[in-house]
Amino acid sequence: MNIGILKEEASIERRVALSPAGVEDLTSEGHSVYVLHQDGARAIFRDEDYQIAGATITYSPEEIINRSDLVLKVSPPTEAELQLLREGQAIFSSLHLAVSRRKVLEKLLEAKVTAVAFELIENEKGDLSLLQVMSEIAGQIAIQVGAHYLQAGQGGRGTLLGSLPGIPPANVVILGAGTVGRTAARIALGMGANVTVLDKDLGRLRELENLFQWKISTSVATSYHISRSVRFADVVIGAVLLKGEKAPHVITEAMVKEMKPGSVIIDASIDQGGCVETSRPTTIDDPIFVMHGVTHYCVPNMPAVVARTATMAMTNALMPYIQQVCEGGIVNALRQNPGLGKGVCTHQGVCTNEVIARIFEFKSQPIGVLVKNPVA
Repeated sequence: MNIGILKEEASIERRVALSPAGVEDLTSEGHSVYVLHQDGARAIFRDEDYQIAGATITYSPEEIINRSDLVLKVSPPTEAELQLLREGQAIFSSLHLAVSRRKVLEKLLEAKVTAVAFELIENEKGDLSLLQVMSEIAGQIAIQVGAHYLQAGQGGRGTLLGSLPGIPPANVVILGAGTVGRTAARIALGMGANVTVLDKDLGRLRELENLFQWKISTSVATSYHISRSVRFADVVIGAVLLKGEKAPHVITEAMVKEMKPGSVIIDASIDQGGCVETSRPTTIDDPIFVMHGVTHYCVPNMPAVVARTATMAMTNALMPYIQQVCEGGIVNALRQNPGLGKGVCTHQGVCTNEVIARIFEFKSQPIGVLVKNPVA
């Protein structure tokens, strides 16, 4: 199979869809891999590293897409890239169609490609396998970011995240007890912060209390409890996730106005629209803005801050699915692996994700039906 790795726009993304190690695994099995010139530079992977791994270096996205049966990308495809896709191809990338423009879905349907969203692929346990590893990274980064922007020189309160004898620690409030929230709680607790986690799922809160041996506080995520918690917070981490859907605004602008001056919000849900009413997407190069005296960090692709680690983690999670596609083609892979099928948003001109179809008022069909009975 021919596999192409597209280069990401420098101001938006620093990760690469596959590391040289992943490329070597594919080329050793007889597949051809095409990598755009200096694709891995921001993750400190050289063209020579990819060439040694057996890849062919190319010099235009047109060449990559024209040569490839399977196209790999980290960030959602650009309008120019969508124009180049052709019928029968498969593209694996982040899509986030629930918060995208209708035109993106229309282009994918017109091209009749199989579009697989990284953020929706599930493993045999029902976990979002690629999103999980990225969320583990995001949870760690969130605490580093919070500690950084609490510093006086960064516009913060001049507060240390941990404690000193006679001085209480900072209050870290985490909304969501999923992978981001759990990881952030672990790092914040390790730094000595006072940690509170809110979630609607009592089972998740119970698991966290057991995991951290009752060293954190937990609360059910009602409006009353959220408002009360963020009012006294030094750092708030929004980690609310609804699979494939737009995140709800669980922190209102009124709540933000009540927060302490110089406190910090990290909205880790921003790639799905954000869970804070005052949030708006920012970039790695320009990551923050201040509203109502509160610093907002709203970078949609937080793991790209540690691009090399994130690329290697993404490769580890993605390779089993790519190898399955390479072994028997995309249709056979979808027949054999329902978890991969959960990631499919379009196939042969049909929308296969019910949530996305409902948002944009398209008809949908389950991918299982389509690969069992191919579209004529």
